[in-house]
Amino acid sequence: MSEFSTIYKICIIAFAALILHVSGNRCPDMECWFVQEKPGRGGGFSAAMSQEKSMMFIRTEPHSEESKTQQHPLPADISPARIYYVTDPAGSFCQLPLHRPKGSVKKPQCEINPFSPQPSIVPWARALTDTAQSPIYLQAEWLSVSAQGLDGKLVLSNVMRAPSGSQEPSVILSIISKTAAVQSRLGERVMLDCGFWVDPSSPLFGVGFSVEWRYQFRGEGRLVLAYDAKNDRFADTTETGAELDLDALYKTGNASMVLEEAQVRHSGTYICTVYLPNVLAQVTMDLEIVELPSLSVFPNPLPLVVPGQSVSVQCEASGFFPLTLDLSWEFVGFDGKSLSLGQGSVTGHRQASDGTISQSTQLELNLARLDLGRGGEVTCVAVHAGGTRRTNVTLNIIGVSAPSIEDSMAMVAVALVLYGLIKIISWTFTSSGIPTIYI
Repeated sequence: MSEFSTIYKICIIAFAALILHVSGNRCPDMECWFVQEKPGRGGGFSAAMSQEKSMMFIRTEPHSEESKTQQHPLPADISPARIYYVTDPAGSFCQLPLHRPKGSVKKPQCEINPFSPQPSIVPWARALTDTAQSPIYLQAEWLSVSAQGLDGKLVLSNVMRAPSGSQEPSVILSIISKTAAVQSRLGERVMLDCGFWVDPSSPLFGVGFSVEWRYQFRGEGRLVLAYDAKNDRFADTTETGAELDLDALYKTGNASMVLEEAQVRHSGTYICTVYLPNVLAQVTMDLEIVELPSLSVFPNPLPLVVPGQSVSVQCEASGFFPLTLDLSWEFVGFDGKSLSLGQGSVTGHRQASDGTISQSTQLELNLARLDLGRGGEVTCVAVHAGGTRRTNVTLNIIGVSAPSIEDSMAMVAVALVLYGLIKIISWTFTSSGIPTIYI
């Protein structure tokens, strides 16, 4: 355990270096909303909230009086009390998706909230506050910042500390994910990204941490996994197939979780939380399982039919997720004629034991009402979030009076042969002196 702790203390700084290298940009000036509860508004089911425009001027090194004067003109619609000069040694705010394009009205989402340090009550983080932390360090101005990049994939949550009465906070804990939205097919290996950084100059650095992954869907949740780094142990859970790379966790702060085999039950929201003594930060990400349906049409082959008859054909779509699916029928005749046949009679959804969905549609082809010529391909079309799938079956109609192209070509060939024979006979009689009979 001591070896891991030493590696953690030395190597987690690589997280900051990696972020700065990847961004390759100066830190942006970020406009945010400062959101907090309104004072004196209690007694309801939910507290009333207030929000104010705010601005963060961000540097990777501490601000100087000179650097403050070099900032852009302060916005007139933002209170001076909501201007923050942030020191971010890891450069977590400096990544490209958090830069507002010049001249664009589109900007990253950002929210600042007051933060109150307090001991964690979850079992896997309780040991972090077994020994009291310095009250002098905790007695300060604490803020949390949540931001989402313009790419829709980057999300971060930073905890910042400023001396009491100061508007110059420093980032103490940063947690970032570059997989805010992930899509996977069934059975695939899925990686949910989560990395964290702790300020090496902070008393919270190197005294232990915990990582928690939690799942939520439609108001219900469960613990997926939790790791207590201080005691080097995992919490007991009923979840299987979820893993952390402990070597990467200690070396670079990589708390990413891997799901070995994606299943329907994995579709939902995941929360990655990192605990330090009295401090925590968390990011959320969404995993969507998308599986295309398998299609089958029966009967296959279809029976031979004659004009005026009816034939029924059914299409079964199975093993798909999520449940939104559009089923329809199309027809392409042997003569190239195409026709939309509508949805047919669509059944309700049926759910299998693995969570996947099945649905079917039945089509009644009444040849007394439909002119389908000599037949063609009847196609079942399934349009799903994962794409479109088709399958077809051949319909043969016999006893149709109108000749097909093949029959017409055959009759032309026969006529040519007969014409040739007549000409040969005519030449033969002409050469032998027999009067020619003109036709």
